Amino acid sequence: MALGTNHVALTEVTAASRTRSNSAFVRELWTDEIIAAYKSNLVMPNLVVNMPFTGRKGDTFHVPAPVRGAASSKAAETQVTLIANQELTKQYLIDQHYEYSRLIEDIVTVQADDGVRKFYTDDAGYALAKLVDTALHAEGAKFAGASAAPTVEGSAYSKAVIGSDGSTVWDDTANTNEGNATALADAGVRELIRQLDDNDVPNSGRVLVIPPVEKKSLTGIARFTEQAFVGEEGMGNTIRNGKIGNIYGTDVFVSTNCPIVTDVATTNDQRAALMFQKEALVFIEQLSPRVQTSYIQEYLGDLFTADTIYGSGVLRPEAGIAIVVPA
Repeated sequence: MALGTNHVALTEVTAASRTRSNSAFVRELWTDEIIAAYKSNLVMPNLVVNMPFTGRKGDTFHVPAPVRGAASSKAAETQVTLIANQELTKQYLIDQHYEYSRLIEDIVTVQADDGVRKFYTDDAGYALAKLVDTALHAEGAKFAGASAAPTVEGSAYSKAVIGSDGSTVWDDTANTNEGNATALADAGVRELIRQLDDNDVPNSGRVLVIPPVEKKSLTGIARFTEQAFVGEEGMGNTIRNGKIGNIYGTDVFVSTNCPIVTDVATTNDQRAALMFQKEALVFIEQLSPRVQTSYIQEYLGDLFTADTIYGSGVLRPEAGIAIVVPA
């Protein structure tokens, strides 16, 4: 349409002219979308004991930790032998409260494309999921492997081992204070399994959680990929599809949240993998991810917040082993 002589020229909108940090998005945020994004990014909580605490009051969760009993020989015409263990309990604080907040100005609501609303929901779900995953990874520093629990729980991987043999203790002062981490090897994986066996850890529910770099190491070991060892044929063969599903009966998961382990030289070039059985760790969720919005007139916009409350801890320290590998 032709413009008259008295008109205002229209200027094309560019990224530079839209100075607000969130001007590209719209205020349509759905709680179920955030929960879906949260769950899709979780790795560790699905592998450990989950104890729901939703809707209950209090900040401490008490968990029974019974001592394993032993069977006794039954002598003829005598009474049975009673097991009189002094059963224990463990306490876990529900003290982790995290939030993700955005201010969504009215101009964004009016002008933005509805099709990009999922950015905030996906981002909030991912951010909360990463925090939960990271917290459970960090609990692995308290694993004791085949030994007794550390005197001071939480000391930085004081009972961790290296990947090549699964038995040499990780030493942050080795190699001129740069640590002695080594990549996972066949012998190391078998030794880790043996240690859990020696600790009388059930075979079911065992997992190996590794950083992406160790996926490369494992796929380079013949017995984990070749059909002669894994029995896979055709397109199901690991060499063709690159899938690592199970090693010696232990499911393998890759997680980008495996912690960085700092040596004395603070070179940050090592990471912690974990082999553990489900009952080694516990995740207690008191408030599942929720979404709240409120209009703030001073800012002419909506405040969007997603948050969650949870706790985590070691349930059975003998049921897990931390492995320090090169980054």
